[in-house]
Amino acid sequence: MSYSATRNRNILTAFIATGFAVALSFLPARTIPVAAAADAAAIFRSKCANCHGADGGGKTAVGKSMRLRDLRSAQIQGMSDEALFNVIANGKGKMPGYSKSLGADTCRALVAYIRSLK
Repeated sequence: MSYSATRNRNILTAFIATGFAVALSFLPARTIPVAAAADAAAIFRSKCANCHGADGGGKTAVGKSMRLRDLRSAQIQGMSDEALFNVIANGKGKMPGYSKSLGADTCRALVAYIRSLK
């Protein structure tokens, strides 16, 4: 193979690899940073447990008065990750949204933590 053909092949390979990397950068992130995942239980205890209970059952005084659903139930566990994320990030009813104060990665970590409650 000539120098020119080898060079052209290397340029084409680099171009394809760069295009692939750029395309991947537009996909939504599905991994949770380790720090956010490690802190999810502590954040749940500080931000969520007052209403939802430490076990997610919603049997606190506030949870009962607001008729919160059990986070361990099939109904909640059957929700998509995106739907749970939207509730945590944007709030629902009297529940405030946490996207601004906690950030998207931590909200995703809370989704994973809620999944672990079942």
